[in-house]
Amino acid sequence: MIPASVQDRDCAAGLIRTTRRLFPWIAKVFADGGYAGPKLKAAMANQPVDLEIVKRTDKEGGFKVVRRRWVVERTFSWLRRNRRLMAHYEAVAIVAEGFAKLAMIAVMLKRLTKTTPFTAS
Repeated sequence: MIPASVQDRDCAAGLIRTTRRLFPWIAKVFADGGYAGPKLKAAMANQPVDLEIVKRTDKEGGFKVVRRRWVVERTFSWLRRNRRLMAHYEAVAIVAEGFAKLAMIAVMLKRLTKTTPFTAS
């Protein structure tokens, strides 16, 4: 029997609680409009973290940068450069998670070791 699908926002409060145990200094979480709703708001009411819903506006046509949303989109685009993550090769979720972590480590190492051109004074 196939289990019923679960929405991301239904698991968000538990994920945020678990994340806060691992990283207690996190004070603010940004989420898109899909996480807006009374159920998550009620579950987060007694949490010491501020949940900010970042909604895009469709009033203007074309591309528009939405505050804080571009950070997530930019990170996803960095990860999409890794061919291994573009298709689901792994049969076990923990292996796929490991490859995602390796890809992000590679992105961070590349950014940390980026050298600036030497300029003579």
